[in-house]
Order: sequence, then structure tokens, then C-alpha cells
Amino acid sequence: MRGVILALSLMLAACATTPERQVQSLRIAAWNIEHLAERDESGCEPRSEADYAALRAFVRGLDADIVAFQEVESPAAAARVFPADAWTIIMEARPGSGRTSACNDRPTHTLNRQATGFAIRRGVAFERMPDLTALQLGQEDLRSGVDVIVRPAGAPPIRLLVVHLKSRCASGASGDDCAVLMGQAPIVEAWMEARAEAGEAFLVLGDFNRRLARPSDVIWADWDDGAPDLRLASEGRGPQCDPRYSEFIDHIVFNAADGSRITNFREWTYAGARLSDHCPISIDLDQSAF
Repeated sequence: MRGVILALSLMLAACATTPERQVQSLRIAAWNIEHLAERDESGCEPRSEADYAALRAFVRGLDADIVAFQEVESPAAAARVFPADAWTIIMEARPGSGRTSACNDRPTHTLNRQATGFAIRRGVAFERMPDLTALQLGQEDLRSGVDVIVRPAGAPPIRLLVVHLKSRCASGASGDDCAVLMGQAPIVEAWMEARAEAGEAFLVLGDFNRRLARPSDVIWADWDDGAPDLRLASEGRGPQCDPRYSEFIDHIVFNAADGSRITNFREWTYAGARLSDHCPISIDLDQSAF
């Protein structure tokens, strides 16, 4: 148990100050919340009620309208961080195999389901599309993508896909884990190409488990072949979340044709306590031109 005191939640809310944003904008964030469980002291990152309170306070400081999350056990777990009176929770339908295993560094704890989804602030109009189950490659415990169309008032819609791709292949292309990731990559690419061909603005966001900005990365080279012309929202920046890592594996990918709407990329680091092994990243979607 981390033993984060409840007062820390108020400090985090103050530290996570919101950068200036345009009045007519949507803030869209991606966040791997690290084994977020629905019960206290459950799973591979057991948390107390004070820890959940600190997460809720951090969300208030984040001031996002949409959060694409990863590693969340269930809608009940998400609701502990994104309360139901303010947020709508949608999650991938994949139930998983039900297989369990002990946590690596906590042998007395059991790994909970890790799923992707969205927390969407109430009042933001959206339409849910079918989950991108092809990302599972026929394996029950690989995560599918959750796909929504957000329909801002008075502005063109935008399609969002949250992903959590196979881990342990941050670079290179050899080994069993990379074989899985290399199988998922063309599925993401096909989804983006379909959106571009249909004239739909889109974001793909989440934990890609891949250093896409690394020069000559084979996955990014395949994706960014000019059709569409892709961009990383973090382009030219490195993460500050953990001093051990100098390259992002969490990303927000967009079509350069929609780039004029994408502003204010930010990584939201923690102050005084690590709430997850990933820090949220966000962009503001400018609606003022429409």
C-alpha cells in the first residue's frame, strides 16, 4: 500500500495547474492508470481510498473533457476516479480469458483485468462505434481498441481510437512480443487510412508500448508513408515523467490535414507522489474556427 494521505489529493489538484486554453476547445487526454482496480488493496498496484482520492484530485486538475484510459479493471474501477455524476464511462467489451496470475513483485496479489476505454465528460456528445477487436489477433487477453465519434457542438466531428498495444517491444522487431506488435500495427494503420479516405478527422491515442519517435522506427515508417501524412502530438519533445526514460511510448497520433485544430500538447507530471507508472498526455482540440 502506498499510504498516500488524503491531504495529498488537495496538493496534487493545486500542482496540476491548467495551461491557458481557448474557450472553444476540447481537452483530450490519454492515461495508463496502472492496474486501476475497483476494490481497495486489490491487484498488482493495490491502492487505498486515499490513493483514489488523490487520483480524483489529479483528474480535476487535468481539466480534460475526454480521457482515453488503459489498464482499468472495470467501469466500477473507472468510476472511482471519474465519478458518475460528471463522467460517462465506456470500455471495451472484451471479457478476457479469465486466467489469473500472481503479480511479479507482489506474489500474494493477483493480476486483475486490464482494459481500455474512455471517460467522457457529461455534456460532450459522442457515438460509440464497434470495438476494434482485430487488435486481439484472436487472443482473448490482447486488448481491443475502443472507437468513438465525438460530435462537438458547432464543429466537425472527430473519431477517437484508444489503444493499448503489446508490451516488451519498445524498439526493434525481433522476438515473440515484437511478432505480436508487428501483427497489430497494420490493423491500426488500416483504421487510420480508412478514416482519412472517408474524410474523417481522427486521433489514435493511448499506450502504444513503442518509441515511435525514434529515428527509422519500422512501425512509424510504415504508418507515416504520406497517405495519410501523420504526426505525433509530442513531436520534438521528450517525456519528463520518469528520469529512466527519454522517449515516449504513450502517444497521440493525428493526420497533418487536421493539425490546425491540435494545440497545447502537454505531459502532466506528478508532484510529490507517483500516482501511476505513466503520466497523462493531452492536447486541446480547437473548435473556434468553425
